[in-house]
Parts: sequence; structure tokens; C-alpha cells
Amino acid sequence: MAAQSTPLAVAPPFASRRLRRWLRACLPTFPDVMFVALLFWLFAAGSHGWLGLLADGDAGWHIRTGEYILDHGKIPAVDLFSFSKPGEPWFAWEWGADVIFALLFRGGGFKLYVLFAGVIICLAICLVLLRILQDGVNLFVALAVTALTAGGASVHYLARPHIFTILLMAAALWLLDRDRRAPTPWVWILIPVTVVWTNLHGGFLALIACTGLLAVGSAIEGAMAARSFKAAWFRGRRYALLTAACGAATLANPYGIQLHVHVARYLTSDWIRSTIGEFQSPSFRAENVMQYEALLVAGLLAAGSLLAQRKVGEALLILFWAHMSLSSARHIPLYLLVAAPWVAAEANRYWDRWTAGAGRTSIAGILRQVAADVSAGQRRLGVFPVLVVLVIFLADHSSRWPADFPSARFPVKAADHHPELIRNARLLTTDQWADYLIFRFYPHHRVFVDGRSDFYGREIGQQYLDLWSARHNWQHLIEKWAFNAVLIPVDWPLASVLKRESQWRVVYDDQFAILFVRHHQGIAGGRDVAALRWPQTPNENP
Repeated sequence: MAAQSTPLAVAPPFASRRLRRWLRACLPTFPDVMFVALLFWLFAAGSHGWLGLLADGDAGWHIRTGEYILDHGKIPAVDLFSFSKPGEPWFAWEWGADVIFALLFRGGGFKLYVLFAGVIICLAICLVLLRILQDGVNLFVALAVTALTAGGASVHYLARPHIFTILLMAAALWLLDRDRRAPTPWVWILIPVTVVWTNLHGGFLALIACTGLLAVGSAIEGAMAARSFKAAWFRGRRYALLTAACGAATLANPYGIQLHVHVARYLTSDWIRSTIGEFQSPSFRAENVMQYEALLVAGLLAAGSLLAQRKVGEALLILFWAHMSLSSARHIPLYLLVAAPWVAAEANRYWDRWTAGAGRTSIAGILRQVAADVSAGQRRLGVFPVLVVLVIFLADHSSRWPADFPSARFPVKAADHHPELIRNARLLTTDQWADYLIFRFYPHHRVFVDGRSDFYGREIGQQYLDLWSARHNWQHLIEKWAFNAVLIPVDWPLASVLKRESQWRVVYDDQFAILFVRHHQGIAGGRDVAALRWPQTPNENP
């Protein structure tokens, strides 16, 4: 009996400790609560809700590309979607994200798709909050800066592959920040992360830029401290080696070095930067851009303070990404991820000065004590957000979840009214609407242009703009591409012109989208549009 009593006596305390640890992990921390609050504030209860994540049509062709990869077991090497460049080489450089999106859509429709995107975005913002809290910043300052970051970054909250760059950038900055304070081997995990990142989104170059800037900054710091080249090299070599290793890791993609050449041409194209809205400088009018503006000014001030503290690497990061965000609105979220923790640290210095001599019963003293009480043990994410997300997905069956792309931005109603006509027509439509039609009608429908501006380039892109504006050569382009139907917004200049043309007639008009067909030749050379069928793409088997 004595031999059997020992494990019985030990088991209850052991089980009790395990239970206490589990219960402690389930209790929500402040970052947990912030995650849930962001999920509801930005998406579940926001002005645009979950549907706002589908405001960009690129999601359509990303899903269909991912499904192609899943169905055929290979990454497409030529174009799948157009009649303007059929069978031409195409870089499906975000193929990893496409596969994930296709799996999500097949597994849970748009509900799971947008929920996943929202979770990724909120997780990235919470990583910023954790960085701020782990720097010892007051809870109220951390909350204010995090809220501004979440609001400012919302200029680019879309269910597209760039959400992976937002998340991985936040995680990489957290690792680099910890390594700058106390170097550990953990920073080298960024090398395999880079391999994954490269196959998810072209934003992997952001990591190379960050590690390269830290290498330069560290070298400058070493030179300033010891006034010698040897010291500069010693301080900078760690991040120089990391930059080289991560750079080499980016070659692990289906296209090798050709991917880098393609991305470089894409990012430096004057035509793309002058015609694609997200590549242009931000317009400081909307509320979320004003939040970014506040953190932009605060970030530049923080950069000056960092330079005074001889933290050159961090200052270079802020200045570089501030410049990039002013040059292209798509870089605003990346600037905010970089600058927010340092803005919070600088603001915390003023907070400490304000509350330093305050009595315990004063407003400042009470706020200081409340922040200290709440901040204790609040520098982690637990399992509570996971439980909330599972409950949302499994229990929320409300109509707030999107069943299709938003009809306020895409010709959903027109496609519902005339599916056969649109599916089989040689159609001129907008690049964003073409993305939606790819989602809706692929593989039976081919488009003139879509959201893949890097694929179509200047030549076809300019013809598309000429048609949009009804320039002097619009009729020549209509004949050149043999369009027999046009589905465009009612406010396009071309819509007004076609209404005056006898060979075109309106078959649908809902004051948002208008659909024209050519009728002088019985539509498409004497045949009804519904009788047309598209050939398969050369060298592919859709």
C-alpha cells in the first residue's frame, strides 16, 4: 500500500499546478483585450465591416490562382486570365499567399477568408503594442499610440497578400529591437522567415532594407563611439551578415533571381508610379491619413531624439520609412510599424515628467498607479484571442459576413442580371471589375486588363487609359481588340460617348454600372454573345 500511495499523493498538486497554468493562460491580458477590441472596432462593428476587406478586386484573381495551383499541383508559368496577353510569361510571385487564400475560401467561403485577414492585421498591431509595453511605456501612452497606429494603417487594410508583409514586418522589427538591446541567436530565425516571406509577398524587400539600415547605423554608432574603422566594422558586421544571409534566402523561390529583377522593374516603373493610386503620395484629407500624419510628425521628432542618443540605426529606419510613406501610400503601414514604439518611448518621457512629483491622490498620481497596476504581467498574448476567434467563426451566423464582393464597388448586380452575356463576351471593363469577373466567371471568361499592372505594363495599360477617357483613338482600339461588349461605370467618359453611337446599345443600367453591346453585327459577328466559348489558354489546362 505504501508503494501505491506515493503517486496518489503527488498527483493532485501536479494537476493543480497544470490547471492553474492553464487558467492563467486563459485569463485575458491587456494585449488580449486590445486584440479583441481591434477586431470589433476595425471590422466587426466598423463602418465598412468585414466587407471592407474585399474593397480591392485583386482578391478575386488571387483566389483563382491559388485554386489553379491546388488543382494542377504547379505554379502557373504563363498568364491564365487575359485575352490581351494570352500564354505570355507571368510571375505568380505571391503564389504562397494565393494558395492560403484558396484554402481559406474553399474551407469557409468569404467568412473564413475575411476573418483570417482581420486576425492577421490585428495580430500585427498587437505585436506593436507588445513592443511598446516591453519597453516599459505607460499603459495609457501605449494605448494612445497603438490606436493611432491601427487607425493610420487602415489606409491599406485589404484581404490581399500584403497582410503577410504587415504581420512579418511587425514580428521582424520586434526581433531586431530585442537583438539591438541584447544580441541573441534568435535573430537568425529571420533567415528561414525570409524564405517563407519571399513566397508570400514582394514586401520581403522591406526586411532587407531594415537589416541593411541597421548594419549601416550600427557601423556609424561604432565609429562615433571609438572613432575607428575597426570598431565600426565590429558593430556593423552582425547586421551586415544578417542582411547578406536574408538576401541569399530570397533566392529560394520558383523564379530565382528573375523575381528580383521583375520586382525591381515593377517598383521603379515611372508609369506605374504615376498611374496606380497606391503607389502615389498620400492625400492628407481622410481621418486615417491624418492619424498617420500625427505619427509622421511625432516620428520625425523621435528620430531627432534617437540621433541625440546615438541610436543611429533606429533613426535611419524611421527616416527611411517616413520617406517611403510620403512617396507611396502603400508604405504607410510599414512606417507606422517602425516608428510607433519609438514615438511611444519619447511620449513616455513626457508622461514621466508630468507624473514624477504628483501625489497619490492627484489625477496624475491616480493615472500613474492605475497604469502600473494594469501593466503588471500584461506583456504577453494568451489563448483568449484564439478562443474569441473560434467563437466568432463557429457561432456568428449573422448577415454581416460577406457572401460576395461589395456591390457598391463591383458590378455584382450586372453580373447577376446578365451572367451568360458577360461570361462569353469579349468585354471591356475596368481593371478592378475585371478582377471580380475573373473570380466570378473563370475559366470561361477572359479579360482585357485586370489588377496585375506589373504584367500588362505601359503599352496595354496606356491603351486601357485611352479607352477609359475616350481619347481620339478609342474607336481604333475597340476594333483592334474586337470588343463586343462594354461594362463600365456610368461616370466614365467612354459611357457618354457610347450612348451616342448607333452601333452600341444599352442592355443594363443601374446608375452605377452600365452594360453596352454591339448590335450592328448581331453581336460578335452574327452570333449571340451567349453562344461564344473561350479557347483554353495556350500551354495551360484550366
